[in-house]
Amino acid sequence: MSKIHVTELVLRDGHQSLIATRMRTQDMLPICGKLDDIGFWSLEAWGGATFDACVRFLKEDPWERLRSLRKALPNTPINMLLRGQNLLGYRHYSDDVVHAFVKQAADTGVDVFRIFDAMNDIRNLQTAIEAVKAAKKHAIGTLAFTTSPVHDVAYFVNMAKQLEAFGCDSIGVKDMAGLLTPSMAAELTKGLKAAVSVPVHMHSHATSGLASMVLLKSVENGVDIIDTCNSSFSEGASHPTTESLVAALKGTEYDTGLDLGKLQEITAYFKEVRKKYWQFESEFTGVDTRVLVNQVPGGMISNLSNQLKEQGALSRMDEVLAEIPRVRQDLGYPPLVTPTSQIVGTQAVLNVLTGARYKSITNEVKNYLLGQYGKAPAAVNAEVRKQAVGEAEVITCRPADLLPPEMARLQSEAERFANNEQDVLTYAMFPDIGQTFLQERNAGSLQPEPLLSKEAVSQQTAGARYAPTEFNITLHGETYHIQLTGSGHAGEERRPFYVKLDGISEEVFVETLNEMEVSGGSSSGGKKKAVATASSGRPRPSHAGCVTTAMPGTIVTVKVNVGDKVQAGDGVLVIEAMKMENEIQASKAGTVVAIHVAKGDSVTPDETLIEIQPD
Repeated sequence: MSKIHVTELVLRDGHQSLIATRMRTQDMLPICGKLDDIGFWSLEAWGGATFDACVRFLKEDPWERLRSLRKALPNTPINMLLRGQNLLGYRHYSDDVVHAFVKQAADTGVDVFRIFDAMNDIRNLQTAIEAVKAAKKHAIGTLAFTTSPVHDVAYFVNMAKQLEAFGCDSIGVKDMAGLLTPSMAAELTKGLKAAVSVPVHMHSHATSGLASMVLLKSVENGVDIIDTCNSSFSEGASHPTTESLVAALKGTEYDTGLDLGKLQEITAYFKEVRKKYWQFESEFTGVDTRVLVNQVPGGMISNLSNQLKEQGALSRMDEVLAEIPRVRQDLGYPPLVTPTSQIVGTQAVLNVLTGARYKSITNEVKNYLLGQYGKAPAAVNAEVRKQAVGEAEVITCRPADLLPPEMARLQSEAERFANNEQDVLTYAMFPDIGQTFLQERNAGSLQPEPLLSKEAVSQQTAGARYAPTEFNITLHGETYHIQLTGSGHAGEERRPFYVKLDGISEEVFVETLNEMEVSGGSSSGGKKKAVATASSGRPRPSHAGCVTTAMPGTIVTVKVNVGDKVQAGDGVLVIEAMKMENEIQASKAGTVVAIHVAKGDSVTPDETLIEIQPD
């Protein structure tokens, strides 16, 4: 057979898996010349969560990133991960939006589109494949690998045949959670090679510790292209190490032909770059065989830990990991990959944090149970479906068949802040944060989240008198248990502190008003006085008609007005938390007498958001 080809993942899946997708374009460009000189089959550098992270956190234009990378990598195909009819957002888009997005991506620099659907519903892949072929680019029809009572080799082989019939140039296996075993990989590879005539790719995360063996067995059984990551961002929740696989295959009939010395020059560069992002390092970067049960994919685990940390609930990660497979079973065993990984993961977090399974159900879970993401691989839990959507009709057609063309509407909505079609597509992917990003860009006021200096933080704490992080305070005869879970940056005029008050996550701001002498002989001789003020001033819940949220988030929609009559279970608010929307419902029938929030407000648990006077 011919040599094995390699797709390098360091510019996308590596840092998505290990530092929550935070690598900035300015840290990619200086090494692109050496990456381009290696001879990779492709470099995965766009798509996945990178688009979201650019807009949400890094305040970079993702299209400009792609243009810059295309210019810096003239000899190497750029590969992107595309979620079929979801594109890079968290919902299905109309066919005209899919065609427009793929054309813009292809024109700007993407050569290879790795196209998958979280449900493995091939109806959700067909339009994206057609768009890629129309742009004369390479389409990888991708199988989202998972295990369940309904997922076996025959299932995936049948899917691969259909994707080849759609015109895919190659077939990819996307083992996002590292569930493949070496023997399973050998059997699957042989089955695929016997069934299709196009090349086959193998992509397997290293979370379970099996991925290097999986790639080797895949190679021995006929796979054509393997996905690996430079050692600076490899292993654990990421991927097998590029240098190690190159060395393992060197001198064999499968020799990649890549230069190990040149690869190690790239490694040295990225090892230094990674140090800048220490604050985003996941605590779940090593081998974790629990993934063989919970199936949490590599790109999800670091983001899930980061999100739980923001909720002040990182200590409950084990409970969430135990709940995820239960939710997955309830939903008919979808593969856990964006967006279903977020849908299942966020619902599992809600089930844990609210103390009752499905007490609060996200809008995405409701839409999933209505068939709006596609056909579930297996039967869903009928009781959960009834609790979520009642007797509402479940669609059986391709979800996008129900969507009218959207581009004209999106262009009209974005006319005030979009300069071109790419801006319109950014808005389409993430309407709220996309609009804010574009408006701030146009105003020249974009501010990326800060990168903290480890040395500066160490110097600030050196020689300091340490304050307690957990304590009780007594105020007006009431005793409260306070636990400090995190803080903003020292030196800010109003510094945020994240605390738990009697177990409820809160955010408070400490604002310096004037100075007072600190007793005890401070080495700095400083004078400080700080006053803590509630972040919102909203009242605490005091009766059954007070509407609250289970976790911190942002108000997306206020669905009622003062004076409205509501019934118990009616939706009164929509909140975005952990990238998912959650409808907050009235717990009592009655009349809305006060609304303490508006669209865009940040909210935390144990605040009254809406007051209802019960009947």
